[in-house]
Amino acid sequence: MTTRINYAAISPKAIEILHQQEGYLRQQFKQSETVPVITWELVKLRVSQINQCAFCIDMHSKDTLLLGETAERIYGLSAWRDMPLYSDREKAALDWAELVTSGQPISDERYQQALDSFGEQSLVDLTIAINAINSWNRIVKVFKPEVGRYQPSKK
Repeated sequence: MTTRINYAAISPKAIEILHQQEGYLRQQFKQSETVPVITWELVKLRVSQINQCAFCIDMHSKDTLLLGETAERIYGLSAWRDMPLYSDREKAALDWAELVTSGQPISDERYQQALDSFGEQSLVDLTIAINAINSWNRIVKVFKPEVGRYQPSKK
């Protein structure tokens, strides 16, 4: 197996920009009533499942558990539409995450539904957050850090 580049060591300034974006989003979602941090973590986990990013699935599962999420809601995330475990707003966030991740055009109706669910600020922040996790997933899938090495810290 070919050893992959340590992307953080090779391009620390670029990775720092991504970390700063995460810091901004964490601050926004800590203050948000419409998209709290736990919803943001569920979105990151769901997008990582869609993108089949093993490292990110491991990381976000651990982070979500640390925030007090139940294992049942984490396990059920891949079938969230059929599980009675998620609030309407969480379902709206997961639906938006899947739609944005798909890269398909977003109809005016779907846009308006999301806007009605989240409001302007949270919709922008959620959309940026979805794009951020998609970016992380793609970086990690290229450079393949070792799955299981991530150890969460209290944030």
